[in-house]
Amino acid sequence: MSSSRLPGKVLRPLLGEPMLARQIERIQRSRHIDRLVVATSEHPSDEPLEALCKERNIRCFRGSIGDVLGRYWAAAQAHGPSRHVVRLTADCPLTDWQVIDAVIDHHLEEGADFTSNDQKDTFPKGLEVEVFKTGHLESAFHEARDPYEREFVTPFFLHNPDRFRLANLECDPPMADLRWRVDTPDDLAFVTRVYEALYPTDPAFLSEDVVNLTRDDKKSVRAVGF
Repeated sequence: MSSSRLPGKVLRPLLGEPMLARQIERIQRSRHIDRLVVATSEHPSDEPLEALCKERNIRCFRGSIGDVLGRYWAAAQAHGPSRHVVRLTADCPLTDWQVIDAVIDHHLEEGADFTSNDQKDTFPKGLEVEVFKTGHLESAFHEARDPYEREFVTPFFLHNPDRFRLANLECDPPMADLRWRVDTPDDLAFVTRVYEALYPTDPAFLSEDVVNLTRDDKKSVRAVGF
């Protein structure tokens, strides 16, 4: 809730529902995620997030506002046990369950310690997915010293490629020029338009539907594959 560029963005309305609730609705279509936890901070400004979770019967964990890595580890402990953790940031209301599951599948098939789809930018910004083994999250929690690694949770894995088996899923064709994350009023206006155009007829719309909508705006439509 303390976003400096767009305060309270995760509760901004999308078709009459808080943005976070819309994202949760999309994440819950995943066939692989069996436990969903909103890991927010203990800061008083985040009390509305906890209230929303209670209202929607969603697990919620509150931890450090600055040490997000510590918050993740504590959340995994509180809502475990688990073998793997999937990290999704809460400002991506166009997240796609098919992309989430594809990254998870790739992680398991590769036998990786850490897998994402943004080590090389090919997916639209706002579809980022990270998957890592819970045991390695514990290692990062105990060993990471860099403030950057504490704030952004997963850089510890990327900074130690000789120690962790890394894997990355790429989008074909690449679409890294597209921005679907919500950081600014313009971003929110874009995702609002997407929901207004697609959600009424298909609440489970996919990334390719968003791509086609934006390409239609430019009078060109292209197929997309993941």
